[in-house]
Amino acid sequence: MLFNLFMFIICIGEMKRWALENTITDEILERNAGMTIRAVVIDIGGVLEITPPTGWVEKWEARLHLNPGELDERLMDVWRAGSLGTISQEEVEKRIGKIMGMDQGQVAALMADLWEEYLGELNVELAAYFASLRPRYQTAILSNSFAGARGKEQERYHFAELCDLLIYSHEEGIAKPERRIFELTCERLGVQPAEVVFLDDVEANIAAAREFGMQAILFRETQEAMGAIQACLQASSPAVTYAVRSPSSGEENALEGEDCGSIDSSSRAGS
Repeated sequence: MLFNLFMFIICIGEMKRWALENTITDEILERNAGMTIRAVVIDIGGVLEITPPTGWVEKWEARLHLNPGELDERLMDVWRAGSLGTISQEEVEKRIGKIMGMDQGQVAALMADLWEEYLGELNVELAAYFASLRPRYQTAILSNSFAGARGKEQERYHFAELCDLLIYSHEEGIAKPERRIFELTCERLGVQPAEVVFLDDVEANIAAAREFGMQAILFRETQEAMGAIQACLQASSPAVTYAVRSPSSGEENALEGEDCGSIDSSSRAGS
């Protein structure tokens, strides 16, 4: 008993060390001390996918004789509608062609360049760690996405096999940092906000998640992020049985949780 208490105190100290480096407030740490972590939720672009700029926008602006920034300016409404799913992928392409005066072949080439940057490369190390958390913890992806993203990412990275739940903004009609999308995530996972560790690379999303009550970590570097998540998990109480709710069927799949401290982040399988 004394050993377990000693280890818990050490874990809390480690969690606070990571908290300082990731600007997690003491208020959240104190409120959630001893709270069982049941789910880990992560972002895609810039986190699970490494997405450096490819220069495709500048390439097409030069090809179409546009001023810098003009492409995004003229297509702003299309980008927004596609990110919230108010138009389909097919409609996105039709509108681009009409607005920019491009034929079908040009639009297809532009979209291929867009998707190449959007999809980037898989963060293999983080993906392997994320996958290793199952079944001890529920895992979910929460992404501000674009029409067609689920199919493209499934084809390239098989995200549906990587985690328990995927939530895309273009399928829900809401996006981070709106509070409702965090509520939706918790509802579908069947957990309370304080039972969730959330990883994202956008400060506004982190601030909104913390205000909602999640333990949110700002992503800057892979090893640092995994260490911060691990500190949160080790500082939490042993996980218990929980259920994931499907957004379509509402059916529940029970999963057994194990001791948070039993996860060894150094023994992760490759993805």
